[in-house]
Amino acid sequence: MRRGRRGEPKGFTARTYARLLDAAHAQLGGQIVLVWDNDRQHLSRVMRDAIETRTSWLTVFHLPAYAPELTPAEGVWSSLRRGLANLAPRGIDQLAAIVKTKLKRMQYHHGLLDGFITETGFVLEPP
Repeated sequence: MRRGRRGEPKGFTARTYARLLDAAHAQLGGQIVLVWDNDRQHLSRVMRDAIETRTSWLTVFHLPAYAPELTPAEGVWSSLRRGLANLAPRGIDQLAAIVKTKLKRMQYHHGLLDGFITETGFVLEPP
């Protein structure tokens, strides 16, 4: 069962991403480097056109088609799955609550999150 408002899209559209980029640029006031996966919205004609009109402040890198080793979120999901092993929730609502709680706890374990990034080989350096 989908939980959301009727008539609203389930996720971001290319136009929504473009508005988000514009808002981030307006708030940050500087260059933005964006690393995209191969989501269909990221590769759409509308998104390519939007990127093309923002090249003065936007640099986009596309990840290879399937590169879980370059995606820090893979570490998050792997850790979450291990934390859910042998779980027998009574229903989808209980499962959703447990997942939200586990993700929220991860949010405050900076060493764990840094580890997910380190696993990719990326190096984070302060500006």
